Amino acid sequence: MNSKDASREILWAGGFLDVVRINRWEFVRRKNITGIVGIVPVTDDGKLVLLEQYRPPIGGKVIELPAGLVGDIPGKQAEPLEEAARRELYEETGYEADRMEVLFEGCVTPGLCDETITFFLATGLRKTAAGGGDETEDIVVHDIPLGAVMDFLGQQSRKGNLIDLKVYSALFFLQREIGEREEA
Repeated sequence: MNSKDASREILWAGGFLDVVRINRWEFVRRKNITGIVGIVPVTDDGKLVLLEQYRPPIGGKVIELPAGLVGDIPGKQAEPLEEAARRELYEETGYEADRMEVLFEGCVTPGLCDETITFFLATGLRKTAAGGGDETEDIVVHDIPLGAVMDFLGQQSRKGNLIDLKVYSALFFLQREIGEREEA
């Protein structure tokens, strides 16, 4: 915390979130986590694994990447990011990965919250369960050929589903990673 953060004040405390003010800036802070992970799962036959799920804050379905909180499970507050990414990938998609590599990281909505997210490229995937999330989630898993992802996203948008913008960021970094590997 820098000297400008000295006036930090909790305006409202909920079960999972706090609304905080620093000087005149109000924002949301997630409680009891040590990080957030996102996963960019690519199958050996070149398919990107995406999720479709209802998100109450926006009142509709969203196409997104597998993702989740780190350190929020009692007894696992020190869970490493990669372990959390593997757990979330399996829970939400039913896939297990041979390899997990950090692909990119950054802030999510810096004007609204203090969250940062670390994205992992998951490869060497094996489908070992149905996926679909935990008891609080209702997730549909989509395996889309990389060359058809933009068409799929357009179709989903026309159906009224929203697209999480992190999907587009992931496609950018994935394309860059694939290009670098081809050059090597």
